[in-house]
Amino acid sequence: MKYEYETQTESPRNDVFDWFERKGSFRRLMPPWEVAEEVRADETLENGAQRIFRFPMGPIKMTWVAEHLGYEPPEKFEDVMKKGPFRSWHHVHRFVEKDGGTVVHDEVEYKLPMGILGRIFGSRNVRNRLNRMFRARELRLIRDLQRHSDFKHLPRKRILLAGSSGLIGRQLAAFLDTGGHEIWRLVRRAPKDGQNEIQWTPSEGIIDASSLEGFDIVIHLGGAGIGDRRWTKARMALIEKSRTESTELLARTLADLSQKPDVFLVSSAIGWYGDRGDEILTEESQPGSGFLPDTCLAWEASAEFARKAGIRTIHARTGVVLDASGGALEKMLLPAKMGAGGPIGFGRQWFSWISMDDQIYAMHHLVMSSETEGAYNITSPEPLQQKHFAKALGRVLRRPAFMPTPPLAIWFLYGKMGVALTTESQRVIPTRLLETGYKFQHQDAESALRDALGKWKK
Repeated sequence: MKYEYETQTESPRNDVFDWFERKGSFRRLMPPWEVAEEVRADETLENGAQRIFRFPMGPIKMTWVAEHLGYEPPEKFEDVMKKGPFRSWHHVHRFVEKDGGTVVHDEVEYKLPMGILGRIFGSRNVRNRLNRMFRARELRLIRDLQRHSDFKHLPRKRILLAGSSGLIGRQLAAFLDTGGHEIWRLVRRAPKDGQNEIQWTPSEGIIDASSLEGFDIVIHLGGAGIGDRRWTKARMALIEKSRTESTELLARTLADLSQKPDVFLVSSAIGWYGDRGDEILTEESQPGSGFLPDTCLAWEASAEFARKAGIRTIHARTGVVLDASGGALEKMLLPAKMGAGGPIGFGRQWFSWISMDDQIYAMHHLVMSSETEGAYNITSPEPLQQKHFAKALGRVLRRPAFMPTPPLAIWFLYGKMGVALTTESQRVIPTRLLETGYKFQHQDAESALRDALGKWKK
């Protein structure tokens, strides 16, 4: 069987081929609904190089071993499946100059398992999955190339990233890598051989300051998860402590370096504002009261040592990130698919969201722009009430979204955490981000959900 797909980009062929050659391209090309775990990957597309990854297929995990061949930069490369779910798989990637840009031509020849039964029962399903996958790859490639081209005139940066294993960190690291930047990771385990990793233990105040010399940009996204378990007193203490201690340790260390970074971006959250009803909230608004506002206030204050040392310090106050592979959206999908994704309570609370692509593009924009400093709301300019978000998700999934969930049920299932994250109202506007000239990829929730879930209108 044969499958072909063409993507027209406005970028030069060398730039497009370079994007594919960088290791981060695999994660960027993987659709968010296809949860794949990279086991091992060689640093090249040259003949004989391999990439091994696992992905779920029903209740089991399948291993796919791909080997590269036909390497002719910048014209083409190929990969063949050495082990995996197909009888055979041969993928040719061609790069053709056209109309001042580049056409990426994908040609896949494959054979399904189980002979004639596989062709009868699996052919349409495989083709539908390929259509969704290559549409997602097309959108991601074109958008990434455009965002990188916005700052192509600047030198490539040496970037240190803490929190690279998290939902946002994985995508941010991959995106920055495809832009040709040199990416290093701060990790809490022993560094892997041959990897750009530096170990630290923030809970004990341990970090090797000398290894931090000479970075252009430092980004800190780490901290204990807010929405992954009930808020006991111990959990709430850990949520705050994991953020403030690690941020202060980094800020103090960076401030004392001989070669300080130009930029220190620290993640924050719109929890800063607390439960504010219909009030329109900008970066100039005062913090709210309660656990999340108090945590965010202390979190941002922990970076003060870097700011006082003259390092351009940025606080990225992130909203609810929409990504099918994790976070809030992943938790919403099962009840929504069952027709139980209606409003929470009356659904009047404001829901301030951001697509995953806009999340990483906005952070990239802030660290690469020379005049940005202070707090920025990383949210869509079009927040909406939760009942309208539920309807948008229902339309995308083609499921009803009218059955309400009582707040008492949220309390019973998730305690304080569930109530704080689902019933509190925050109508946040990214005023300062818009003032920098940032252009949003997704302004309305429905388009963001369609891209995140691969549910486009025909």
